[in-house]
Amino acid sequence: MQATVDLNIIQSWWETRPEANVILVTGRVFDVLDVPLAAGTLALERMEDAGVAVGPVALPSPDRMLFFVLTRGSPADEDEWWSCGLDCEPESVVEGLRWHCRDSYVPAPPSRSAGGAAARWLRAPQDHPLPDALRLLEYLVDACEA
Repeated sequence: MQATVDLNIIQSWWETRPEANVILVTGRVFDVLDVPLAAGTLALERMEDAGVAVGPVALPSPDRMLFFVLTRGSPADEDEWWSCGLDCEPESVVEGLRWHCRDSYVPAPPSRSAGGAAARWLRAPQDHPLPDALRLLEYLVDACEA
């Protein structure tokens, strides 16, 4: 129920409650393309075969996959903020695909789902730079529709 970007406070929280879940706010530094696990696995395989730079990927639960990408929602001029129907009304655009952009959030590894499953990284952020979302989107849409 608490939030901050102050590193000293975050460090204090981790020292006193290392089991606490971590929620990452999207749409400022990065966005997240969130898909069903089967579609994400298929898309990841196709992207790797095509030599597409994928970026960080996490498994937040046993049935979802998160692709971290550069944000499209933090322009210099706030009046130019870009919204996405995949974030507001995802099921009306592509079944199973959600684009977490401005004013959304995702769980970060090692957070636990309500069922107790621990989120984990498939591709760690420190090893994979954030790609452009549009480069991944075609693969994710195709995999969701497969």
